[in-house]
Amino acid sequence: MKKNDKTPFMLKFVRWVFPRAERLAPSLAYNYFVRLFFTPLRYPTPEKERKAETFSEKFSFTVQHKKVQAYQWGQHNRYILVIHGWAGRATQFRRFIKPLLTADYSVIGFDAPAHGNSEGKRTTILEFELTLKEIYRLKGEPEAIIAHSFGGGAALFSAMHGLPVKKLINIASPTIGDEIINTYLRTIHGSPKAGAFFKDFIVRTYGRPFDEFTALYFIRNLPAPIDLLLVHDADDKEVAIKHAEVLIQVYPAARLIRTQGLGHTRILKDNEVIRQCVTFITSGASALPK
Repeated sequence: MKKNDKTPFMLKFVRWVFPRAERLAPSLAYNYFVRLFFTPLRYPTPEKERKAETFSEKFSFTVQHKKVQAYQWGQHNRYILVIHGWAGRATQFRRFIKPLLTADYSVIGFDAPAHGNSEGKRTTILEFELTLKEIYRLKGEPEAIIAHSFGGGAALFSAMHGLPVKKLINIASPTIGDEIINTYLRTIHGSPKAGAFFKDFIVRTYGRPFDEFTALYFIRNLPAPIDLLLVHDADDKEVAIKHAEVLIQVYPAARLIRTQGLGHTRILKDNEVIRQCVTFITSGASALPK
């Protein structure tokens, strides 16, 4: 039997419409691509994640006139901040909560603007940074950050701008500018011309090339060293492992844990991955297996 297709209807629709729009009205299609790029899909929240919400202490704040929903599990003096990826939710880290609580850490997460239970339809890495700053203002500095996918880039972007980060675990995080754009183009069946238009839009809008909004640029421009652990799966079809391999070439002080067969999101549920992440937080890289 085939697995249930969980692809959102909107993504199926865009995949059908976009290549046709490119042929018939390319200028309209390219501008639509820009809007799509900053518009995360909202996937249904699984029942187990909704259950994780129920035993959290919820709090909220406003970023750029959007209400951001945040969650805290536990009441320990120290906390670990979790940052979800694009189209993700804080509760995707639900399997990390009990092990971290057992290690005497509280866990704090949030649904970024335009994600999960937070307000908004579109967002950018700039709003992720503002959200992190507000968490720090409300809750103080975390002992460590665990980030998934785009969340890892947001953490490094914020660190580059001076946000204090002691330890950072980036799980399945993209780093290479062209690969990020090309992956998105493949997702919606777009052409390289749409990617070229997008790059030009970024320069015109922000005065900087897209590569300066990627983890490879952030890691080269950190004001202070970070204790960095990378976790990446060899079979990740959404963010290929070469993203982590290139980053560690630029930042050899980082440690890379390779997994296999977990893909892009199941890696957040793997007991061994979770165990090694907690070990890194409590004891450092030297305590991890070679």
